[in-house]
Amino acid sequence: MRFATFVHNGKRQVGQVSADGQQLTAFVLTDAQTRHGAQCLIDAMVAGQPLPALAKESLPLSSVQLEAPLPIPRRNVWCVGRNYHAHAKELQASVFKDSNTDAKAWPIVFTKVPECVVGPTDDVQLPGATVSEQIDYEAELAVVIGQGGKNIRQADAMQHVFGYTVVNDVTARDVQMRHQQWDMGKSFDSFCPMGPWLVTADEVDGRKTRVRCWVNGELRQDGPTENMIFDIPTLIETISRGITLYPGDIIATGTPAGVGMGLNPPRYIAKGDVIRVEIDGVGHIENRFV
Repeated sequence: MRFATFVHNGKRQVGQVSADGQQLTAFVLTDAQTRHGAQCLIDAMVAGQPLPALAKESLPLSSVQLEAPLPIPRRNVWCVGRNYHAHAKELQASVFKDSNTDAKAWPIVFTKVPECVVGPTDDVQLPGATVSEQIDYEAELAVVIGQGGKNIRQADAMQHVFGYTVVNDVTARDVQMRHQQWDMGKSFDSFCPMGPWLVTADEVDGRKTRVRCWVNGELRQDGPTENMIFDIPTLIETISRGITLYPGDIIATGTPAGVGMGLNPPRYIAKGDVIRVEIDGVGHIENRFV
């Protein structure tokens, strides 16, 4: 199934996406239930409850404004740095000379604040040259947790995956380097476009899909998730060590090679750039930077 959060006639709704991706059927929910988007559906399914009733009529996708499937995440978005072999290699000549290439090492984990999440077609706000001059894109597959847990074993980890969505882990590289810990450079307002919907794990296997990114129509990133240094079960095991994961928690799993910082010379995002991120079996997002 695919669950979308959207606005129709000025009201936030949560619905089921048709098989062809052209229609939406809203669930019958209260405003309080839809405040956090698809979170209410995750909670219901994890608890073994039936999904809410569907409205009698469907809506054309073209008639609604899609939002992030989880427009107000319950807490910070978990993120993983340098998690594709080729991406780690491309940054070896940059300031990140200690890039992880050893599969026995620990993954780099940081977070983005919930308030930086925006929708799949929303504008992303460039902060201005006095704040940062090195804004970069990072196309990523995001895992959404279903059944929560603590100290989850790698062998059991996929049972805790509810589904997947698409994110662009937008980054202020100079701020990221300045503060060494990455949260500030990753958490500017609107720096986490997400969507277009949430696809349940029975429809796609995040361990075997493909992540691509275009900048103004130019293909920059193209990598299979099989090339992750730390696969999804390893990430879930690592992040849940001593920390309880909850239904609806989001884990952005890292980006393939081809980021602006990794090019020679680097090519950072400029005003007016349009960036499209697409993941096979999940969908695409496309955002203009203004």
